[in-house]
Amino acid sequence: MSGTSDQAARPGEKRVVMVAAVADNGVIGAAGRIPWRIPGEQKHFRAVTSGHTVVMGRRTYESIGRPLPDRTNVVVTRRTDWSAPGVHVAHTVEDAVALARDLPGDVMVIGGAEVYAAALPLADEQILTEVHASPEGDTCYPDFDRAEWVEARREAREGYDVVWWARSPVSADA
Repeated sequence: MSGTSDQAARPGEKRVVMVAAVADNGVIGAAGRIPWRIPGEQKHFRAVTSGHTVVMGRRTYESIGRPLPDRTNVVVTRRTDWSAPGVHVAHTVEDAVALARDLPGDVMVIGGAEVYAAALPLADEQILTEVHASPEGDTCYPDFDRAEWVEARREAREGYDVVWWARSPVSADA
C-alpha cells in the first residue's frame, strides 16, 4: 500500500484513494491532455498506483490509449457496447468501486473530472500532486471541503508538492 496512510477508514475493506495532479488553479487537463510536464511526477504516479486497481473514465482511458501496466484497469463508461482488451468495464463509478474491491490492491481513482466528482464521497484518501502553476485548461479537480480531510503527509519537490489527505474520522462518522 505504497503511499497510503496506515489508517484504514473501514477495517477489513480496501481503501478508495483519489490520485490526481492538480494545478494551483484546480486545472487537471486541457483538451484531453495534461497541461504540464514535470520531471518525476509520472514516476510518482506509477509508484503510487502500481500493484493496485485503477478506476478511470473512458475518455481518460482513451487519452492514455492502453491499459496501464502493472495495474488492474477498470474503465467507467455509459456506453453499454464499449469494451477494450485488458480492461474491466463498469457503467457507474459506484459499480466500478464495487468491482475493484474484488480485484488486486487498493482502489485508485485516476480521473477524469466526472469520475473524481462521483468518487469523492466514496474516497478514504487523496494523494494529490499540487502543481505550482496555473495553466489554462478545460478540466478541473472537484472542490472538496478541507474540513472533512486531514493532511497526513506533505513532500515538497521541484515544482510541486505531493500531499496525502485522509478523510477525517469526525466526517466519516457524521
